[in-house]
Parts: sequence; structure tokens; C-alpha cells
Amino acid sequence: MDQKIIVITGAGGVLCSGFAKVLAKEGHKIALLDLNLEAAEGFAEEIRKEGGDARAYGCNVLKKDSLEEAHQAILKDYGKCDILINGAGGNNPRGTTDHETYEPGDETREDIKTFFNLDPDGIGFVFNLNFLGTLLPTQVFVPDMIGKEGCSILNVSSMNAFCPLTKIPAYSGAKAAISNFTQWLAVHFAPAGIRVNAIAPGFFVTHQNRGLLFNEDGTPTARTGKILAATPMNRFGESEELNGALNFLLDPEKASFITGVVLPVDGGFSAYSGV
Repeated sequence: MDQKIIVITGAGGVLCSGFAKVLAKEGHKIALLDLNLEAAEGFAEEIRKEGGDARAYGCNVLKKDSLEEAHQAILKDYGKCDILINGAGGNNPRGTTDHETYEPGDETREDIKTFFNLDPDGIGFVFNLNFLGTLLPTQVFVPDMIGKEGCSILNVSSMNAFCPLTKIPAYSGAKAAISNFTQWLAVHFAPAGIRVNAIAPGFFVTHQNRGLLFNEDGTPTARTGKILAATPMNRFGESEELNGALNFLLDPEKASFITGVVLPVDGGFSAYSGV
């Protein structure tokens, strides 16, 4: 690609900071947005030390005025956005059950988190973080792309959107909404020449899920055993293994007729029935 100005939300995390690094190495100007400005600035500094052009901006993707403030700073520093990567999202313990499936008595228990006592505010937070955290940045940055060529949006969905995992109903539903919203945006902005696609990562170890995948002593949890048994390649993905899909979907020539797709990068998880 020609040099682009790329805005990445959630850039203080493992996967999106990886996106920022690989795109910076290709000569693009990167704006790293994250609620945790210190984390985003740390990754921006790493990029600059390697000769790339990157700046960090503190931003709350659930507040439009915060996004507008970051937008104005980016316009001043770099100019108009060409590519938006909506990477902000995640789960929250308040939207998670303790049991994988219903057990007798769940409907009356209060000592554990069951489906029946899930916190509505926790569910709402997870939905808002993922769905509104994609919708609002898109509202703010898409006007930069109108009338320009080679612009696109890349959302981050999940394997949960294809097949919901146990225990995390809020996150699964929210990521299903992201996949659907990706298709909606692709249709809506096709007349403007803006392509909209998504990556659906399988299982990668991140700060958010490490506690679910490994015990404190570093041994794998029972949930890790189930995940790997259902992944034909029998391992977790490495963050660099998302880069091929990232580069392909963002390339305005190689993916010029591709919009509205959600591409799994999952080691075969979505293809395996378990039998």
C-alpha cells in the first residue's frame, strides 16, 4: 500500500499493538488510541525506536467527545484518517458465569455467578465496550475517508461470533453483533468506496484471557485443554499470525473487491465439529 494514516483503537493491548508495529514497519503513520495512555505510549515509543512514525492518544471509545478530541489531535499531527482499525473491546467478569452449563439449583444460588444472577450492568458494559466501542469511532473517523480512494475499516470480531463459548454469554453476543455490524457497514458505505471487513481471531493468549487459560503456576487450565482439543492445529495462535489477514484485507488492490467478510484466523477451530 501507499503510505496511509492508520488509526487503531485498543492499541494498548497485545493484538492491536502488534497490528500497529507491523503496519508502522511498512511505512504507515500510526495513531494508537487507548484508554490506557501509558500502555499505548509505550508501544508508540517502541515503534519510534525502530524508525517508525507513531503517536499515542488517550481515548475512551465509549465517549464521543473523547473520540472527537483524539480525532482533532490526529488531524493536527498527521491529517485525515485513511484506515480505521476498531480493536477496542473485551470481556468483563460481571458478564461471565461460573458454571459452563446449568446445574440444578443455579436459579436460587447467590454464592456464585449463574445465568440467573448475572449483573445487567456488567452485561451492558460488555455490549457497549464491543459494539458502541466500534460504532462511535466509526462515526467519528469515517468522514475523513469520504471522497478519498483506498480507505477501509477493519473490525475485530471473534470465534465467539461463529460459535459461542460457555461461560461468556455477553462477550459472545457482543462479538456476534460486531460481525453483523461489519456486514451492515460494508453495505452502507459501499457507495462511498469504503470497504469494511473483520478479522475473527481464534485463541491467542492476551492480558485479558491469560487467567482463564493458565493457572498461577503456569500450568494450563482445564479450559485450555478443551480449547486445544477443539483446535485441529493443537496450539494457540501467535499474534504475528494475524498479520497476513491484516495486510490482505487492508490492501486496496489485493482486496479491492472484498467487503463485508469476517475472516477466521483460528487454526481450524471453526471447521472442527469435535468428531
